[in-house]
Amino acid sequence: MRHTLQIAPQFYVTAPQECPYLDGRKERKLFTALQGDNAEELNNALSKQGFRRSQNVLYRPSCAECTACMSARISVDRFVPSKSQKRTDRRNAYLTRRTSSPWATEEQYDLFRRYLESRHAMGGMADMDVFEFANMIEETPIRTRVIEYFDRETQELVAVCLTDILDDGVSMVYSFFDPELAGNSLGTFVILDHIRIAQENDLPFVYLGYWVPGSQKMGYKSRFSGIEIYRRNAWEPLDPVEAEQDFVHPLASDPISEQVANIRLPGARPVR
Repeated sequence: MRHTLQIAPQFYVTAPQECPYLDGRKERKLFTALQGDNAEELNNALSKQGFRRSQNVLYRPSCAECTACMSARISVDRFVPSKSQKRTDRRNAYLTRRTSSPWATEEQYDLFRRYLESRHAMGGMADMDVFEFANMIEETPIRTRVIEYFDRETQELVAVCLTDILDDGVSMVYSFFDPELAGNSLGTFVILDHIRIAQENDLPFVYLGYWVPGSQKMGYKSRFSGIEIYRRNAWEPLDPVEAEQDFVHPLASDPISEQVANIRLPGARPVR
């Protein structure tokens, strides 16, 4: 199934498949290729409209009967760390950050495998081999960095985040960490450090991926102050109760053709 705007790029929709977040539901994605001379500009524009990058593809959930998956970002100016988050920062003060170009290493892959086996053994990435992992890290047509976190004394790698640099923020494409250090709340720490990265570079947002009410995998994102979600074609402060009531409404999901028509491309008005 394909829907085409009057100007490039072309948008496609996947066939329904089992939802990885909510039992008994089907997921469907709207996606387009990320390539060519204007890849950076397209990624910036569509990231602001709830799309996410996976290698050279931009995608957004487009389920027929559910709007639970909502793109989430933190407004850096509105973020105030909680007492728990301050403790997490102090607990991980022994870590040092290193930033590099998107290049995969064996050390990263070993950590990635241990993370998957502990946290997502039945997930879609469970069978990813070293070559597929390298493609995930290295296949990017835009400005991307690998953010690594090492134990300052032992130089052991304990966490990694693949991060895109947008014109209005940093986008956390994928992160993983040492499962044996679960008590350190490394996932939370990596987000907190990305808030610092955004502050250091005068960028207003940290894009976190999707928040899914009712999903234990994604619920942690609502614990960050300054969180915003993208719905009804606009960013708004997260109200968890209102958002959860809205996504099950039978008329919440717009037809694919209308969703495509409302996409704002770089330098163009929505095509209707």
